[in-house]
Amino acid sequence: MTGVPEAEAGEAGRAAAAFQAHRPMLLRVAYRMLGSVADAEDIVQECFIRWLNTERGAVQVPEAFLRRIVTRLCLDQLKSARHRRETYVGPWLPDPVIEPDEPEDVTLPLMLALERLSPLERAAFLLHDVFGQDYDTIAETLERDAAACRQLAARARAHVREARPRFAVDRRKGLAIAEEFFAASRSGDLAALGALLASDVTLHSDGGGKRSAAVVPVIGRPHVLRLHKALAVIFAKHPSRLVETVVINGLPGFVTSEADGELQTTALDIEDGRIAAIYVMRNPDKLRHLDPYRVLAAGRDEENDRLMH
Repeated sequence: MTGVPEAEAGEAGRAAAAFQAHRPMLLRVAYRMLGSVADAEDIVQECFIRWLNTERGAVQVPEAFLRRIVTRLCLDQLKSARHRRETYVGPWLPDPVIEPDEPEDVTLPLMLALERLSPLERAAFLLHDVFGQDYDTIAETLERDAAACRQLAARARAHVREARPRFAVDRRKGLAIAEEFFAASRSGDLAALGALLASDVTLHSDGGGKRSAAVVPVIGRPHVLRLHKALAVIFAKHPSRLVETVVINGLPGFVTSEADGELQTTALDIEDGRIAAIYVMRNPDKLRHLDPYRVLAAGRDEENDRLMH
């Protein structure tokens, strides 16, 4: 009798191992569909449960099968997500994801452009233009014919064309600009800050009603400078500490530790050497997955205290 549970446990272990190999790809799909790390993780966990309950021997291509499940679950999730976005306090930004060294395929401005698409357009565009699936495969996933999926992707492509960077900034140069922006914005050096900004720069800050943030985008260099002049007075009394310069959703930026003990991320969209858009994430609910940076900030604070004493 003991052999049956052992056999079942062995099969479950093999199923989990097979799923684990595809988990990073599935998380990328879900995150790009939803813009939320927590929701993406929930979707992938639901996909795993369905995988365990599937007749896996009949699945010829597990990767395609699992991607199809995740995409369909995301389409269902987007129906409720749209309602949440309509009642969201202030500008909504996708969760900041700190990118590894390789270039990112979907930047933050592109993710915001995807928000304006229908769920089906979004799925068709991502599956074809980002993940390289053919239209027959997409048709099976979306339960539409291939011609309809081609039209969905074409409409999406037309809407997001302007959000795709024509000339990606060099990583090293972008991070150097990010470091200059941090220094100028925190010190109140408006001349240095103004030299970094495009004339039509926009600033978007997401506090989600949990932390202070501008409830509408700040547009134009004079208005962005005026805001940072006011912020510099606050930073003088309540310092903002740089944790690390990083790439956030394909854009150069940085993580800071703020005076309230919370993290904050700032991502910079750079065009022709000037900052065209600033994206600041302050909503603590969207920063929980960045706990390693919180630990890093705490470690540096402890080191500074030791040096001072």
